[in-house]
Amino acid sequence: MLPPQGAAVDALNTRIELTEAERIDRMRLIRSDNVGPRTFRSLVDHFGTARAALERLPELARRGGASRSGRITSAEEARAELAAARKLGVNWLAPGEDGYPARLATLDDAPPLLAVHGEHATAMRPMIAIVGSRNASGAGLKFAGQLARELGEAGFVIISGLARGVDQAAHRTSIASGTVAVLAGGHDCIYPAEHEGLLASILESQGVAISEMPLGHEPRARDFPRRNRLISGASLGVVVVEAAHRSGSLITARMAAEQGREVFAVPGSPLDPRAAGTNDLIKQGATLVTEAADIVNAVQPILERPIMFPAGEDDAEPLEGDPQSHDRAQITGLLGPTPISIDDLVRMSGAPPSIVRTILLELELAGRLERHGGGLVSLI
Repeated sequence: MLPPQGAAVDALNTRIELTEAERIDRMRLIRSDNVGPRTFRSLVDHFGTARAALERLPELARRGGASRSGRITSAEEARAELAAARKLGVNWLAPGEDGYPARLATLDDAPPLLAVHGEHATAMRPMIAIVGSRNASGAGLKFAGQLARELGEAGFVIISGLARGVDQAAHRTSIASGTVAVLAGGHDCIYPAEHEGLLASILESQGVAISEMPLGHEPRARDFPRRNRLISGASLGVVVVEAAHRSGSLITARMAAEQGREVFAVPGSPLDPRAAGTNDLIKQGATLVTEAADIVNAVQPILERPIMFPAGEDDAEPLEGDPQSHDRAQITGLLGPTPISIDDLVRMSGAPPSIVRTILLELELAGRLERHGGGLVSLI
Protein backbone atom coordinates (compact mmCIF):
# COMPACT_ATOMS: atom_id res chain seq x y z
CA MET A 1 0.00 0.00 0.00
CA LEU A 2 1.28 3.48 -0.88
CA PRO A 3 1.27 6.18 1.78
CA PRO A 4 -1.25 8.99 1.12
CA GLN A 5 0.52 12.06 -0.26
CA GLY A 6 -2.34 14.55 -0.25
CA ALA A 7 -4.22 16.26 -3.06
CA ALA A 8 -1.52 18.56 -4.41
CA VAL A 9 -2.50 21.21 -6.95
CA ASP A 10 -0.78 20.97 -10.34
CA ALA A 11 -1.00 24.71 -10.96
CA LEU A 12 0.68 27.11 -13.35
CA ASN A 13 2.64 30.00 -11.89
CA THR A 14 0.27 32.57 -13.39
CA ARG A 15 -3.52 32.40 -13.50
CA ILE A 16 -5.77 34.37 -15.83
CA GLU A 17 -9.47 35.05 -16.19
CA LEU A 18 -10.95 36.01 -19.55
CA THR A 19 -13.57 38.67 -19.92
CA GLU A 20 -16.76 37.56 -21.65
CA ALA A 21 -15.77 39.56 -24.74
CA GLU A 22 -12.38 37.79 -24.88
CA ARG A 23 -14.07 34.39 -24.53
CA ILE A 24 -16.42 35.20 -27.40
CA ASP A 25 -13.50 36.32 -29.58
CA ARG A 26 -11.60 33.11 -28.81
CA MET A 27 -14.64 31.01 -29.68
CA ARG A 28 -15.11 32.90 -32.94
CA LEU A 29 -11.47 32.39 -33.93
CA ILE A 30 -11.17 28.68 -33.11
CA ARG A 31 -14.48 27.92 -34.88
CA SER A 32 -13.49 29.79 -38.05
CA ASP A 33 -12.35 27.92 -41.17
CA ASN A 34 -8.80 26.52 -41.24
CA VAL A 35 -7.98 27.63 -37.69
CA GLY A 36 -6.77 24.80 -35.47
CA PRO A 37 -5.05 25.02 -32.08
CA ARG A 38 -1.57 25.62 -33.50
CA THR A 39 -2.82 28.21 -35.98
CA PHE A 40 -4.81 29.90 -33.22
CA ARG A 41 -1.72 30.18 -31.05
CA SER A 42 0.39 31.51 -33.92
CA LEU A 43 -2.22 34.13 -34.78
CA VAL A 44 -2.61 35.34 -31.21
CA ASP A 45 1.17 35.34 -30.67
CA HIS A 46 1.55 37.58 -33.71
CA PHE A 47 -1.44 39.89 -33.41
CA GLY A 48 -1.78 40.04 -29.64
CA THR A 49 -5.48 39.22 -29.29
CA ALA A 50 -8.06 36.94 -30.89
CA ARG A 51 -10.04 40.00 -32.02
CA ALA A 52 -7.06 41.47 -33.86
CA ALA A 53 -6.43 38.08 -35.50
CA LEU A 54 -10.06 37.84 -36.64
CA GLU A 55 -9.69 41.15 -38.46
CA ARG A 56 -6.65 39.84 -40.38
CA LEU A 57 -8.03 36.43 -41.42
CA PRO A 58 -9.48 37.45 -44.83
CA GLU A 59 -6.30 39.24 -45.88
CA LEU A 60 -4.01 36.38 -44.82
CA ALA A 61 -6.15 33.75 -46.58
CA ARG A 62 -6.20 35.82 -49.77
CA ARG A 63 -2.43 36.16 -49.73
CA GLY A 64 -2.16 32.39 -49.26
CA GLY A 65 -4.03 31.75 -52.50
CA ALA A 66 -7.61 31.26 -51.31
CA SER A 67 -10.13 32.06 -54.04
CA ARG A 68 -12.53 33.34 -51.40
CA SER A 69 -12.28 34.08 -47.71
CA GLY A 70 -13.04 31.22 -45.34
CA ARG A 71 -16.04 31.38 -43.08
CA ILE A 72 -15.55 33.42 -39.90
CA THR A 73 -17.82 32.51 -37.00
CA SER A 74 -20.04 35.38 -35.91
CA ALA A 75 -20.24 36.83 -32.41
CA GLU A 76 -23.88 35.70 -32.22
CA GLU A 77 -22.91 32.10 -32.98
CA ALA A 78 -20.16 32.17 -30.38
CA ARG A 79 -22.49 33.60 -27.73
CA ALA A 80 -25.06 30.91 -28.51
CA GLU A 81 -22.50 28.11 -28.15
CA LEU A 82 -21.26 29.45 -24.83
CA ALA A 83 -24.81 29.88 -23.52
CA ALA A 84 -25.89 26.36 -24.58
CA ALA A 85 -22.88 24.88 -22.77
CA ARG A 86 -23.61 26.78 -19.58
CA LYS A 87 -27.14 25.39 -19.51
CA LEU A 88 -25.55 21.93 -19.22
CA GLY A 89 -23.12 23.10 -16.52
CA VAL A 90 -20.22 23.15 -18.99
CA ASN A 91 -17.71 26.03 -19.00
CA TRP A 92 -15.42 26.87 -21.91
CA LEU A 93 -12.06 27.72 -20.32
CA ALA A 94 -8.80 29.10 -21.68
CA PRO A 95 -5.29 27.89 -20.75
CA GLY A 96 -4.36 29.46 -17.44
CA GLU A 97 -7.92 29.68 -16.10
CA ASP A 98 -8.95 27.72 -13.02
CA GLY A 99 -10.30 24.36 -14.16
CA TYR A 100 -8.06 24.06 -17.23
CA PRO A 101 -5.56 21.22 -16.53
CA ALA A 102 -2.22 22.88 -15.95
CA ARG A 103 -0.01 20.49 -17.94
CA LEU A 104 -2.40 20.43 -20.88
CA ALA A 105 -2.03 24.21 -21.09
CA THR A 106 1.71 23.84 -21.83
CA LEU A 107 1.22 22.02 -25.17
CA ASP A 108 1.79 23.95 -28.37
CA ASP A 109 -1.52 22.51 -29.63
CA ALA A 110 -3.45 22.96 -26.39
CA PRO A 111 -7.13 23.72 -27.05
CA PRO A 112 -7.58 27.52 -26.98
CA LEU A 113 -10.88 26.81 -25.24
CA LEU A 114 -11.67 23.59 -23.38
CA ALA A 115 -15.18 22.54 -22.36
CA VAL A 116 -14.97 21.53 -18.69
CA HIS A 117 -17.87 19.91 -16.81
CA GLY A 118 -17.51 19.10 -13.13
CA GLU A 119 -15.35 20.06 -10.18
CA HIS A 120 -12.67 22.51 -11.33
CA ALA A 121 -10.42 21.74 -8.35
CA THR A 122 -10.13 18.09 -9.49
CA ALA A 123 -8.94 19.21 -12.93
CA MET A 124 -6.12 21.17 -11.29
CA ARG A 125 -4.59 18.23 -9.42
CA PRO A 126 -1.70 16.06 -10.73
CA MET A 127 -2.96 13.38 -13.12
CA ILE A 128 -1.83 9.95 -14.25
CA ALA A 129 -3.38 8.50 -17.39
CA ILE A 130 -4.37 4.84 -17.50
CA VAL A 131 -5.32 3.45 -20.92
CA GLY A 132 -5.49 0.06 -22.57
CA SER A 133 -7.43 -2.51 -24.51
CA ARG A 134 -11.20 -2.26 -24.96
CA ASN A 135 -11.43 -6.06 -24.81
CA ALA A 136 -9.04 -6.41 -21.91
CA SER A 137 -8.50 -9.65 -20.05
CA GLY A 138 -9.86 -10.16 -16.55
CA ALA A 139 -6.36 -9.87 -15.17
CA GLY A 140 -5.79 -6.63 -17.08
CA LEU A 141 -9.00 -5.10 -15.77
CA LYS A 142 -8.16 -6.12 -12.22
CA PHE A 143 -4.66 -4.66 -12.39
CA ALA A 144 -5.88 -1.41 -14.00
CA GLY A 145 -8.33 -1.01 -11.14
CA GLN A 146 -5.65 -1.78 -8.57
CA LEU A 147 -3.29 0.82 -10.04
CA ALA A 148 -6.06 3.42 -10.19
CA ARG A 149 -7.06 2.84 -6.57
CA GLU A 150 -3.50 2.99 -5.22
CA LEU A 151 -2.57 6.03 -7.30
CA GLY A 152 -5.72 7.72 -6.04
CA GLU A 153 -4.69 6.96 -2.46
CA ALA A 154 -1.32 8.55 -3.24
CA GLY A 155 -3.07 11.79 -4.24
CA PHE A 156 -3.25 11.47 -8.04
CA VAL A 157 -6.28 11.99 -10.26
CA ILE A 158 -6.80 9.28 -12.89
CA ILE A 159 -7.47 10.49 -16.41
CA SER A 160 -8.70 8.25 -19.24
CA GLY A 161 -10.94 8.14 -22.30
CA LEU A 162 -14.23 6.68 -20.96
CA ALA A 163 -13.84 3.72 -23.36
CA ARG A 164 -14.76 0.11 -22.67
CA GLY A 165 -12.24 -2.16 -20.99
CA VAL A 166 -9.24 -0.66 -19.23
CA ASP A 167 -10.51 2.93 -19.36
CA GLN A 168 -13.77 1.96 -17.69
CA ALA A 169 -12.00 -0.05 -14.97
CA ALA A 170 -9.66 2.86 -14.20
CA HIS A 171 -12.51 5.37 -14.00
CA ARG A 172 -14.76 3.20 -11.82
CA THR A 173 -12.05 2.44 -9.28
CA SER A 174 -10.95 6.08 -8.97
CA ILE A 175 -14.35 7.78 -8.71
CA ALA A 176 -13.94 8.34 -4.97
CA SER A 177 -10.40 9.74 -5.22
CA GLY A 178 -10.86 11.77 -8.41
CA THR A 179 -11.06 10.96 -12.11
CA VAL A 180 -11.23 12.88 -15.41
CA ALA A 181 -13.03 11.54 -18.49
CA VAL A 182 -11.84 12.89 -21.84
CA LEU A 183 -14.55 12.88 -24.49
CA ALA A 184 -14.04 12.46 -28.24
CA GLY A 185 -17.36 14.17 -28.99
CA GLY A 186 -19.39 16.96 -27.48
CA HIS A 187 -20.58 16.81 -23.87
CA ASP A 188 -24.05 15.79 -25.07
CA CYS A 189 -22.73 13.01 -27.34
CA ILE A 190 -21.27 10.42 -24.97
CA TYR A 191 -19.45 7.47 -26.54
CA PRO A 192 -20.05 4.69 -25.90
CA ALA A 193 -23.64 5.51 -24.95
CA GLU A 194 -23.62 2.70 -22.37
CA HIS A 195 -21.19 4.78 -20.29
CA GLU A 196 -23.58 7.68 -19.74
CA GLY A 197 -24.29 6.26 -16.27
CA LEU A 198 -20.57 5.98 -15.52
CA LEU A 199 -20.04 9.59 -16.54
CA ALA A 200 -22.94 10.69 -14.37
CA SER A 201 -21.34 8.90 -11.40
CA ILE A 202 -18.02 10.61 -12.10
CA LEU A 203 -19.62 14.06 -12.17
CA GLU A 204 -21.69 13.39 -9.05
CA SER A 205 -18.50 12.49 -7.16
CA GLN A 206 -16.55 15.69 -7.93
CA GLY A 207 -14.98 14.22 -11.05
CA VAL A 208 -14.57 16.03 -14.37
CA ALA A 209 -15.34 15.55 -18.06
CA ILE A 210 -13.46 17.55 -20.69
CA SER A 211 -13.77 17.98 -24.46
CA GLU A 212 -12.66 20.41 -27.14
CA MET A 213 -15.60 19.54 -29.40
CA PRO A 214 -18.81 21.58 -29.70
CA LEU A 215 -22.14 20.37 -28.36
CA GLY A 216 -23.85 18.07 -30.84
CA HIS A 217 -20.58 16.73 -32.25
CA GLU A 218 -20.80 12.95 -32.69
CA PRO A 219 -17.32 11.39 -32.41
CA ARG A 220 -15.74 10.06 -35.60
CA ALA A 221 -12.69 7.84 -36.02
CA ARG A 222 -10.38 10.81 -36.58
CA ASP A 223 -11.53 12.44 -33.35
CA PHE A 224 -10.06 9.75 -31.11
CA PRO A 225 -6.38 10.59 -31.75
CA ARG A 226 -7.25 14.24 -31.01
CA ARG A 227 -8.82 13.09 -27.75
CA ASN A 228 -5.78 10.94 -26.97
CA ARG A 229 -3.43 13.95 -27.10
CA LEU A 230 -5.56 15.56 -24.37
CA ILE A 231 -5.31 12.44 -22.20
CA SER A 232 -1.53 12.31 -22.45
CA GLY A 233 -1.02 16.08 -22.44
CA ALA A 234 -2.93 16.64 -19.20
CA SER A 235 -1.01 13.92 -17.36
CA LEU A 236 2.38 13.48 -15.77
CA GLY A 237 2.61 10.12 -17.52
CA VAL A 238 0.63 7.47 -19.36
CA VAL A 239 0.27 3.88 -18.13
CA VAL A 240 -0.64 1.32 -20.81
CA VAL A 241 -2.08 -1.81 -19.21
CA GLU A 242 -2.90 -3.94 -22.27
CA ALA A 243 -2.59 -3.04 -25.94
CA ALA A 244 -2.38 -5.11 -29.09
CA HIS A 245 -0.29 -4.05 -32.05
CA ARG A 246 -1.85 -1.02 -33.83
CA SER A 247 -3.89 -0.20 -30.73
CA GLY A 248 -5.14 3.32 -30.10
CA SER A 249 -3.47 3.13 -26.69
CA LEU A 250 -0.11 2.96 -28.44
CA ILE A 251 -0.99 6.23 -30.21
CA THR A 252 -1.56 7.74 -26.77
CA ALA A 253 1.81 6.42 -25.61
CA ARG A 254 3.55 7.85 -28.68
CA MET A 255 1.91 11.23 -28.12
CA ALA A 256 2.97 11.14 -24.48
CA ALA A 257 6.60 10.61 -25.49
CA GLU A 258 6.40 13.46 -28.03
CA GLN A 259 4.91 15.73 -25.35
CA GLY A 260 7.70 14.90 -22.89
CA ARG A 261 5.45 12.84 -20.62
CA GLU A 262 6.51 9.61 -18.90
CA VAL A 263 5.46 6.35 -20.58
CA PHE A 264 4.75 3.29 -18.45
CA ALA A 265 3.80 -0.21 -19.59
CA VAL A 266 2.52 -3.27 -17.76
CA PRO A 267 4.17 -6.46 -19.07
CA GLY A 268 2.05 -9.38 -20.20
CA SER A 269 2.32 -12.89 -21.51
CA PRO A 270 4.02 -13.20 -24.91
CA LEU A 271 1.22 -15.63 -25.77
CA ASP A 272 -1.51 -12.99 -25.33
CA PRO A 273 -1.93 -10.65 -28.35
CA ARG A 274 -3.37 -8.04 -25.98
CA ALA A 275 0.08 -7.71 -24.40
CA ALA A 276 2.06 -7.45 -27.63
CA GLY A 277 1.94 -3.66 -27.73
CA THR A 278 2.84 -3.15 -24.08
CA ASN A 279 5.74 -5.59 -24.29
CA ASP A 280 7.02 -3.68 -27.32
CA LEU A 281 6.79 -0.40 -25.40
CA ILE A 282 9.03 -1.87 -22.71
CA LYS A 283 11.55 -2.94 -25.36
CA GLN A 284 11.49 0.65 -26.66
CA GLY A 285 12.31 2.09 -23.24
CA ALA A 286 8.99 2.54 -21.44
CA THR A 287 9.16 2.11 -17.68
CA LEU A 288 8.05 -1.37 -16.65
CA VAL A 289 5.25 -1.28 -14.08
CA THR A 290 4.37 -4.05 -11.64
CA GLU A 291 3.04 -1.81 -8.85
CA ALA A 292 1.85 1.75 -8.33
CA ALA A 293 5.08 2.66 -6.53
CA ASP A 294 6.94 2.32 -9.86
CA ILE A 295 4.85 5.20 -11.21
CA VAL A 296 4.95 7.38 -8.09
CA ASN A 297 8.73 7.12 -7.81
CA ALA A 298 9.16 8.11 -11.46
CA VAL A 299 6.89 11.18 -11.39
CA GLN A 300 7.81 12.51 -7.94
CA PRO A 301 10.81 14.53 -9.24
CA ILE A 302 8.60 16.02 -11.98
CA LEU A 303 6.08 17.24 -9.42
CA GLU A 304 8.82 19.18 -7.66
CA ARG A 305 9.52 21.31 -10.76
CA PRO A 306 7.33 24.35 -11.53
CA ILE A 307 5.09 24.26 -14.60
CA MET A 308 5.71 27.00 -17.12
CA PHE A 309 4.01 27.99 -20.34
CA PRO A 310 6.33 27.20 -23.26
CA ALA A 311 7.86 30.10 -25.13
CA GLY A 312 5.98 30.69 -28.35
CA GLU A 313 7.90 29.74 -31.47
CA ASP A 314 7.00 33.12 -32.92
CA ASP A 315 7.95 35.31 -29.96
CA ALA A 316 11.33 36.37 -31.33
CA GLU A 317 10.17 38.05 -34.54
CA PRO A 318 6.82 39.47 -35.72
CA LEU A 319 5.03 38.44 -38.88
CA GLU A 320 6.22 40.20 -42.01
CA GLY A 321 3.63 42.57 -43.42
CA ASP A 322 3.66 41.28 -47.00
CA PRO A 323 6.26 38.76 -48.25
CA GLN A 324 7.34 39.14 -51.86
CA SER A 325 5.87 36.89 -54.56
CA HIS A 326 9.23 35.22 -55.19
CA ASP A 327 9.42 34.30 -51.48
CA ARG A 328 5.99 32.65 -51.67
CA ALA A 329 6.94 30.76 -54.83
CA GLN A 330 10.17 29.52 -53.26
CA ILE A 331 8.58 28.32 -50.00
CA THR A 332 5.63 26.71 -51.79
CA GLY A 333 8.04 24.97 -54.15
CA LEU A 334 9.93 23.45 -51.23
CA LEU A 335 6.70 22.10 -49.74
CA GLY A 336 4.99 18.89 -50.80
CA PRO A 337 2.89 16.05 -49.42
CA THR A 338 5.84 14.79 -47.34
CA PRO A 339 6.16 16.64 -44.01
CA ILE A 340 9.22 18.88 -43.68
CA SER A 341 10.43 20.84 -40.65
CA ILE A 342 10.06 24.60 -40.53
CA ASP A 343 13.74 24.85 -39.61
CA ASP A 344 14.63 23.02 -42.84
CA LEU A 345 12.44 25.40 -44.85
CA VAL A 346 14.28 28.36 -43.34
CA ARG A 347 17.67 26.80 -44.03
CA MET A 348 16.89 25.69 -47.60
CA SER A 349 15.18 28.91 -48.63
CA GLY A 350 17.61 31.30 -46.98
CA ALA A 351 14.62 33.48 -46.11
CA PRO A 352 14.22 35.08 -42.66
CA PRO A 353 12.25 32.90 -40.24
CA SER A 354 9.57 35.60 -39.97
CA ILE A 355 9.01 35.47 -43.75
CA VAL A 356 8.71 31.68 -43.70
CA ARG A 357 6.25 31.74 -40.79
CA THR A 358 4.14 34.38 -42.47
CA ILE A 359 3.89 32.40 -45.71
CA LEU A 360 3.05 29.18 -43.86
CA LEU A 361 0.29 30.94 -41.94
CA GLU A 362 -1.14 32.36 -45.17
CA LEU A 363 -1.13 28.91 -46.79
CA GLU A 364 -2.79 27.36 -43.75
CA LEU A 365 -5.59 29.91 -43.63
CA ALA A 366 -6.12 29.32 -47.36
CA GLY A 367 -6.62 25.60 -46.61
CA ARG A 368 -3.44 24.57 -48.40
CA LEU A 369 -1.18 23.57 -45.49
CA GLU A 370 -1.29 20.86 -42.84
CA ARG A 371 0.67 21.06 -39.58
CA HIS A 372 2.05 17.93 -37.93
CA GLY A 373 3.69 17.30 -34.58
CA GLY A 374 7.32 18.22 -34.03
CA GLY A 375 7.23 21.40 -36.10
CA LEU A 376 6.55 19.58 -39.39
CA VAL A 377 4.36 20.94 -42.19
CA SER A 378 3.16 19.64 -45.55
CA LEU A 379 1.22 20.92 -48.53
CA ILE A 380 -2.32 19.65 -49.03
